[in-house]
Amino acid sequence: MSPHLTGTVTNHIGFITLDRAKALNALSLDMIRALTALLREWQANDDVLAVVIRSSSQRAFCAGGDIRFFYDVGTAGPAGGSALLEDFFTEEYALNHLIHHYSKPYIALMDGIVMGGGMGISQGSAHSQLRIVTDKTAMAMPEVHIGLFPDVGGGYFLSRLPGKLGVWLGLTGQTIAADDALYAGLADVFVPSSVLPEMLAMLETVPMADGRQITEKIRNFAAPYRSEADPGNSMLARQRAEIDRHFAHDSVAAIVASLAGDSSDFADKSLNAMRRGSPLLLCVTLEQLRRGATLSVADCLRMERVMIRRSFEGTEVLEGIRARVIEKDNTPRWSPADLAEVLPEQVSGYFIDVWPDYAHPLRDLA
Repeated sequence: MSPHLTGTVTNHIGFITLDRAKALNALSLDMIRALTALLREWQANDDVLAVVIRSSSQRAFCAGGDIRFFYDVGTAGPAGGSALLEDFFTEEYALNHLIHHYSKPYIALMDGIVMGGGMGISQGSAHSQLRIVTDKTAMAMPEVHIGLFPDVGGGYFLSRLPGKLGVWLGLTGQTIAADDALYAGLADVFVPSSVLPEMLAMLETVPMADGRQITEKIRNFAAPYRSEADPGNSMLARQRAEIDRHFAHDSVAAIVASLAGDSSDFADKSLNAMRRGSPLLLCVTLEQLRRGATLSVADCLRMERVMIRRSFEGTEVLEGIRARVIEKDNTPRWSPADLAEVLPEQVSGYFIDVWPDYAHPLRDLA
């Protein structure tokens, strides 16, 4: 078991607690392995009716993968541990697949920051998931800002959001709140952070007959607070027409031009957010979402596993992490530096198979 993750069974519910508060619960390889082991064990245990995943801290549910680890091993070479990158992403994506197809209710308490890898362990499948947001929820897929793309199945779940919401989220990396998440279909119920202890106490003590009753109890508990997070009056709902108009264009350059021609504060904010990202990875992300819209979860994760390999063969992600996280000068030297210089072959290169089908590290995903 990881020192940053605990698992207990109480009242026929498996409770997983992420406990790496200083790193905002950024996922390490040992956390991914511990989480996978628990979920596999409980899936086979008839005494466990459902799983609840939460954080020990109100500040963050999970802020993503451990990008400092990515940088350290990515710049070290094979002798310095860079092979661990292969293990990390293979096992993380296999975990995302396990969660998506989990056979029991999987309940994510997305209290606080939920970004990147945190989305991967909370965006489960519709038949078994229950995603809870709070007044402290701050949700985003900001990978383009570090020269990466929205992975962990982002190509699947972002591409299936209403209209062009997923394209906006992926290309701008902007943060949304609980009502936005509900509107976009990235969350199911709202519960104020202050009453989460009361809800958890209910789950730990009230007798439950089956997994369905557990999720019904949570929905009933959340019902009185429905008016506190109104999806219909969310920022995304108010800006939906603008998002669909600007982000429906066929290329990143056309999206940028459309935003630049709009004098609204929202268009300006979206454009400035995109300008923080790698021009190349903006184009890669748009292509990823197009392809992901027609793929199964397994095939999408296999595609993203190829894309991750190609990412670390290049310079963008390590340069982005250097500028945003390591040295914090916030002046990444993107290559190409300008959107007009991005070549189609540079984008398509991210999707060129690395392995034959029989050797793909995620070949066994169903």
